[in-house]
Amino acid sequence: MLKKATRFWLQYVSPRVETLIATLGIVGLAACLLLLWIVAKLCREVWEREAFSFDTSFLLWLHQFSTPALDQIMLSLTQLGNPVVVLPIAAITLSVLIWKRQIPEAKMFAIACLGGAILNTGLKLVFGKPRPDLWKRLIVETSYSFPSGHALGSVVLYGAIAYLLSQSYPQFARLIYAIATGLIVAICLSRLYLGVHWLTDIMAGISMGSLWLMLCITMLKLQKLRQVERV
Repeated sequence: MLKKATRFWLQYVSPRVETLIATLGIVGLAACLLLLWIVAKLCREVWEREAFSFDTSFLLWLHQFSTPALDQIMLSLTQLGNPVVVLPIAAITLSVLIWKRQIPEAKMFAIACLGGAILNTGLKLVFGKPRPDLWKRLIVETSYSFPSGHALGSVVLYGAIAYLLSQSYPQFARLIYAIATGLIVAICLSRLYLGVHWLTDIMAGISMGSLWLMLCITMLKLQKLRQVERV
């Protein structure tokens, strides 16, 4: 029995694990495991209807900095995560990838965006967490709160675009990722400032979006690796 298990591991499991580690790297694999732990922790607490004490206190602390000018800035920033902006950006990016005949990248991008939208909608319906109601909000949101669709979606969309751009322009990779990170943080901060999400919603959205995006990118890398091995 032990010999069969050892043979099965060496023949089927070990090569795939080695390929995965080679593709992700030790740091990437560790990051995936950490994100998975965060997601599991948050989901369990929300599922059990446990309240995070820092959620309310953080929003109230943040709200004390509100001003009319800052309101307008945050309303503009949050638009960058709305469907009216996200859908055209995704469509243009996908069209450019197809036009440049980068079909594997186009497939990855489409799957990442579509999967992120399905993941967000499904989880909102499963957990049914109500949104904060601590003050009179400047915008009206009718969907559930957990996870933050703006956080999850912006990580997937802008993160995927940043990855694709960094592959085409590696010399500007740090700048590209810095801009994408700043944009994602700004969108997430706007959701908190406007009082439409708890901090834990944002944390879950970022973690789930990052995990999903890393999975999609890993699948793209593995596909390209197989293509190289066949040549």
